[in-house]
Amino acid sequence: MKIARPATAIATNKPIMMKPPGSKTKAQVWVVENGKMRSHFDQLATEEPLEIRLVSPQKTVAVTMRTPGADFELAAGFLYSEGAIRSREDIERISYCVDRDVDGEQRYNIVNVKLREGLSVDLQPLERHFFTTSACGVCGKASLEALRSRSYSVILKGLEVTTEAIYSLPEQLRNAQRVFSTTGGLHAAALFDAEGQLLSVREDVGRHNALDKLIGSAVLSDQVPLNNHIVMVSGRSSFEILQKCLAAGVPIVCAVSAPSSLAVVLAKEFGITLVGFLRGERFNIYAGKERIRIEEA
Repeated sequence: MKIARPATAIATNKPIMMKPPGSKTKAQVWVVENGKMRSHFDQLATEEPLEIRLVSPQKTVAVTMRTPGADFELAAGFLYSEGAIRSREDIERISYCVDRDVDGEQRYNIVNVKLREGLSVDLQPLERHFFTTSACGVCGKASLEALRSRSYSVILKGLEVTTEAIYSLPEQLRNAQRVFSTTGGLHAAALFDAEGQLLSVREDVGRHNALDKLIGSAVLSDQVPLNNHIVMVSGRSSFEILQKCLAAGVPIVCAVSAPSSLAVVLAKEFGITLVGFLRGERFNIYAGKERIRIEEA
């Protein structure tokens, strides 16, 4: 698979210096405190649209509002989670779009994905993703029936982890959120091993995007399925958070906040251990409690 590097300059009659959008944007804010107003500059999490296109067949499969950065991982993770690809080998090339009609300008908000020749992709399930928002995820809820039709297997119960390993996840996640520390406006998804050691983390204004970036990183480095790992997300766990983890084979999913009712149903049906309200040395188990090893005092 080829991953095209972003251009830094394009030779034309007037050379155009290309710079990808950053994850943070400076903005002037006015703080009102104790009846007085003062002005200063603050850092905001950047939010811009990203269009994911298939080259052959040529089709836009998703438009999502995201924080720029790890865009190729986001595209790969999205396609993997939706069942369009099964491995890194299914992707022949990922690149940003180059607009030949505008002096070869590189379009950092459009990612082109060329799948391997001969790969058959059912595009109909992807139509519900034509526009997604960073806040609510995909508009148009998927169903358990759709997951059953993809023949996902129940995740085996071999992995067990200690409560101490689970307790350690939130602090590691917070410490690894570099952009959040300066903007206060990003979600994160992190991958841990069975001992609770942090392996990787991705941030984005959207919870679903952060998880797609994390899974996409694993896809592009040939680490899937993630059947001996833990995933933690910074917000709540929705149906689609669980659906993406199921596609990647993740046996344990943890969240800072509550799960949705449909997320719990999915976790129980497909054998995922679902942990919510993980804060300090306390958490709730909504499904798969047999994977959490309680050490007697």
